[in-house]
Order: sequence, then C-alpha cells, then structure tokens
Amino acid sequence: MTVTVRPALPSDAEVLHELARHTFPLACPPTTTPEAIAEFITRHLSVESFHRYLNDPTRQILIGEVDGEPAGYVLFCSDEPSDPDVATALTARPTIELSKCYVLHNFHGTGVARALIVDGMARSRAQGFAAMWLGVNQENVRANRFYEKMGFQLAGTKKFLVGERWEDDYVRELLLEDKA
Repeated sequence: MTVTVRPALPSDAEVLHELARHTFPLACPPTTTPEAIAEFITRHLSVESFHRYLNDPTRQILIGEVDGEPAGYVLFCSDEPSDPDVATALTARPTIELSKCYVLHNFHGTGVARALIVDGMARSRAQGFAAMWLGVNQENVRANRFYEKMGFQLAGTKKFLVGERWEDDYVRELLLEDKA
C-alpha cells in the first residue's frame, strides 16, 4: 500500500465533493441530524464550493491517495481568523488554518491523514507560516487524539454551526517553527 499526497487540481472538484460527502458525517457528533449534515454538505462541500476553493488564492487543497485511489483530503486557509474566540486563542502569527481534514473510513489508521498533515506542515512552513490551527468537535475523541499525536496543543474553544445547532469545538494550535 502506497500513500501519496498531491495538490488538488481544478478537475478534482467532483472527487473532492465525493470524498467530503462520505467523510464529513464521520466527524459529526451523534446528535447531528442527517438533514443538518446534508445541508452543510450542500452549502459548503458541493462541487461548486470546491470549484470556488480551488480558485481561491487563500486556500490550498491536498489529496491523499492510496495506490492511486483518492482516500482523503485537507483544505488549508491562510486568511487571518475572523472568529474572535479563535483570534484571541492563537499565540503565533502568521497562521494558517487546517480547515478540513477528512479520510474515508476504510483508510482510517493507514497513515493517509498523517501524510496529508505532514505535507501541509512542510508547505506551510516553506510559505513562512509560524503556526497552524484547527477547530475540532469536542466530542470527536478519535480526531482529538490524532491531533494531539500530531502536536496540536489545546489553545481555546469556539462554536461551529451545523444546521441550526451550535457545536462546541476545541481550537488547537501547532507551532511550525518547532517542527523542523
């Protein structure tokens, strides 16, 4: 089994939507309704959304593949955090957000997520970012454990809207200059 990471291309919008459609529900707490999940995917993870992300110079998307088959993706956003809870929680600038990190269920534990994040860390460091941050649902024990192993430290909390319900997220930060 060979894991590779590559930058997403404009022609990958449909592949990214399919990955998102299958993986976003895995990150949601059990209280999230199927309707709220579907609405979020339609609004933020549609083919059109991925076309916009791929054409936005503040966003970078990487695709992780296993033996040439798409297995997951990450989306980074270099905009300064607009959420006041996030902005005050972070300790280093300039910072880049790990906005999305999703891997198909059958590839969990295979190193795809790690490869995506390590590649993203190297690219972010090379672009001069001092830190990387993310928001992760407080109830997502598996993801929180994974991010801790990757070096992301708890920095604060924030809210995240899915459907009509506000979810509680942890804000985690990774200082890139310490990860040479």
